Amino acid sequence: MGRYGALIPFAESRPGSVNPMPTTSMLVAGLLTVIGVVAGYLIGFFVTRSVGENSLKNARAHSQKLLDEAAREAETQKRQLLLDAKEEAYQSKQQFERESSRQNSELMGREKRLDERENNLHRKVDLIEKKERDQKRLEKEVSDRETALAGRSLEMDRLAHEQNARLERIAKFTAEEARQQLISNMEGEARMDAARKVAEIRETAQREGQKEARKIITLAIQRSAAEHTSETTVSVVNLPGDEMKGRIIGREGRNIRAFERATGIDVIIDDTPEAVVLSCFDPVRREVARRSLELLIQDGRIHPGRIEEVVEKTRREMDTEIVDTGERALLDLGITGMHPELVRLLGRLRWRTSYGQNILDHSKEVAYLCQIMASELGFDATMAKRAGLMHDIGKAVDHEVEGSHPTIGKALGEKYGEPGPVVEAIAYHHEDFNPQYLMAALVQAADAISGARPGARRESLETYVKRLERLEAIADSFPGVEKSYAIQAGREIRIMVEHRQVDDAHAHMMATEIAKRVEKELEYPGQIKVVVIRETRAIEYAK
Repeated sequence: MGRYGALIPFAESRPGSVNPMPTTSMLVAGLLTVIGVVAGYLIGFFVTRSVGENSLKNARAHSQKLLDEAAREAETQKRQLLLDAKEEAYQSKQQFERESSRQNSELMGREKRLDERENNLHRKVDLIEKKERDQKRLEKEVSDRETALAGRSLEMDRLAHEQNARLERIAKFTAEEARQQLISNMEGEARMDAARKVAEIRETAQREGQKEARKIITLAIQRSAAEHTSETTVSVVNLPGDEMKGRIIGREGRNIRAFERATGIDVIIDDTPEAVVLSCFDPVRREVARRSLELLIQDGRIHPGRIEEVVEKTRREMDTEIVDTGERALLDLGITGMHPELVRLLGRLRWRTSYGQNILDHSKEVAYLCQIMASELGFDATMAKRAGLMHDIGKAVDHEVEGSHPTIGKALGEKYGEPGPVVEAIAYHHEDFNPQYLMAALVQAADAISGARPGARRESLETYVKRLERLEAIADSFPGVEKSYAIQAGREIRIMVEHRQVDDAHAHMMATEIAKRVEKELEYPGQIKVVVIRETRAIEYAK
């Protein structure tokens, strides 16, 4: 107002002003101009202030929105990082547990093997110590008896001289008494001569027979070779991980029950890592179960419906493979004209073992040996080969039919029209029947060769030790036996006898009786040599 108010006095004091009205109008106009400028200024100020406040509010709202979004994003990233860290920690824990489980399994296996070795060493040490004690005791007894025998020998010589002198002096010795004495002495000498002659004839016959038999058997063994595999009554199926055990068991055990019902075997799930055990005495059913379980593990779909489908499919494939295996065995041996049911049973022997020896491979080996020996002896080689192949056919169903496998095999051979020599060889190869054909003796010999060949069969240490102990117990049970020793891994037993109780003739009889009793009471591969030792020593010292 000060700036525009100064115009009014200035207008009034202008020189030469003659009309005051124009000056008033100009003042009013100026005043209105001033008022318009002030009003415009105020309006602009308020408008600018309003726009600034709105912009500030918008900026604050936008900033708050950005802060909220940043907070949410930070929280999301934080949660993601926590999840990643937990996942990584879980994976590390799982890896550590798997590695620990594997290392624990290896340590347990090594510890078990070390324990077995330690037990075997203790057992061997005990046996060696026992043998040493027996040997020392025997040496002392022998030494004492040698000293006693030396004294007795001198005494007997003296008594003999006295008796001869007394007999010469006796005049009242009747002719009948002299005759009886002479007869008695002659009977003893005749008995000794007869026993000596029998022993000589037997040794000559055995030497010649063994020489010829050794030639034939050695030739047969050299021309025959086979590989044998070992199986047991259980099969182990490896799993990709321990979590697969839960899938095999299923909810409330429905999967494992369905599998056992479909296959007829027992599934054993224990603490063994990444493995389950299938147990069954029927080797074919056990093989079907093993293959079915492996297919289910590979497929990943494990439920009762799928289990029945896979087991049925595997069983059909197994039946086809059994027939193909039997036909292939006949083709390898060149045998024709066999009943289809016998071919199927022959194929089942592929999954049957005895003392760790595969029965089908064993039967084929026996067939080759029979063929070779029959050719050398001039028999029917084709018939001998057929008898050797079929001799254990009863083992294909011996877990289903009552009776021994020779009896079962004989019935099968008669049922399906096998020739008489073959049927008799099946029945006789364990001496359960009296043979009429020499073919049976060939099969028995070939069966013993195949079973006794080194490496063909395996025995547990416990069974081996029990057999040796039983062998020595049988020998010790005979009167006059001082001590017996099983040597050559149980292939020979040597028997020390009292020379005063057992003479030379009785020694041969004792060896025969012990051999017969061993054959009757023991089961063993090959043959056992029985040696009876009777020894008399005369010792004197020159002083």
